[in-house]
Amino acid sequence: MKALRVLKLMLCLILAAASALSAAGCAMRASATDLMAGVTPREVTAEGELSAKNGKAVDFAVRLFRASDESGKNTLVSPLSVMSALAMTANGAEGETLRQMENVLGMTVQELNLYLYSYKKSLPSGEKYRLGLANSIWLKEGGDFLANEEFLQTNADYYGADIYEAPFDSRTCRDINEWVKKKTDGMIPEILDRISEYAVMYLVNALSFEAEWDRIYETKDVRDGKFKKEDGTEQDVEFMYCDESKYLEDEKATGFLKYYSGGKYAFAALLPNEGVTVSEYVASLDGESLYRMLSTPENTNVLTAIPKFEVEYDVEMSDILAGMGMPEAFDSDHASFGRLGEASSNLYMSEVLHRTFISVGEKGTKAGAATVVEIDEAGSAYVEIEEPKRVYLDRPFVYMLIDCQNNVPFFIGTLVDAAGT
Repeated sequence: MKALRVLKLMLCLILAAASALSAAGCAMRASATDLMAGVTPREVTAEGELSAKNGKAVDFAVRLFRASDESGKNTLVSPLSVMSALAMTANGAEGETLRQMENVLGMTVQELNLYLYSYKKSLPSGEKYRLGLANSIWLKEGGDFLANEEFLQTNADYYGADIYEAPFDSRTCRDINEWVKKKTDGMIPEILDRISEYAVMYLVNALSFEAEWDRIYETKDVRDGKFKKEDGTEQDVEFMYCDESKYLEDEKATGFLKYYSGGKYAFAALLPNEGVTVSEYVASLDGESLYRMLSTPENTNVLTAIPKFEVEYDVEMSDILAGMGMPEAFDSDHASFGRLGEASSNLYMSEVLHRTFISVGEKGTKAGAATVVEIDEAGSAYVEIEEPKRVYLDRPFVYMLIDCQNNVPFFIGTLVDAAGT
């Protein structure tokens, strides 16, 4: 298309000033042409009302979590990462395909664009806490596929997406993995193991979180203990003990919030009651109730114990998302992605790859996530009471990382095996 040809002509001029671009942080790749070099995304003048949409974002998080949960296994998904990658893709969808994607995501594509743009702008960062989001789109150079310029521009405007054109060979696989590794601070070193011969586009989201606890655990707070799995097996782990002041409770679980430095982000834990398995509890969760619980914790003294743990998790989400209500997007005959661009045969989503990592220790938490959509042709006050609550996470539990302004989980998982998987 004319706009892409103009971009390529601009690149010829930009290459002459490569040293200046490098100084500005716009270094070119050897095997991928940066189509956004020298191009400024259009200004988004309106901002979304976050409070009106946060409940919908939590509802999507819970539905994705329920659909991803596997009994007896550690689970960790980033609804924010998955939503971002799917929302970028939805900008290229039409008809029934678009309707199904919007139903699953809980908002129209216009609402998603504005919500995720505004959400990212609202995220606080400081010396001891940071949540970073990055997006990119990779186009296959040559061939019959020609990307729609408005699709690319919209994703540049709302998602700040880097846009690259590449040969889609082993070098491109390496470049995408390097981009993900860099944007997740090395926590997700690889997301792709090959480039499909039928692929014409990859839409990628990368998320990284690192924060120090508001109150760091001291040596005296860390003691050896036993973590009891659902099959009765006991594991030797180190537990971190502390008194907290935000208590969570519903009919089937008790829990607490533990804040990170500055109180902008928090670790939320929910321990199912005795006799309730983690999978049974996950199946009972609903977005409205969880959002209400996270928004209105009880101010009281809570004796807590968190096991030190580290989890790596990866999943291919095609079946999960199709089961949630968007099967047409994965149907090579019926998917409708006409707004992605022009192709010689029908475009469809062939894979949604999701990989996560979390490490929880004495000083704080590090977590990373990446989501890749492959397009083929045919994530306070302290109150003292006489009898404190007690929530020791010494058996399988649900945990979340939330931003405290919106009370939206950007990571949500289960720990059923403290040894990690």
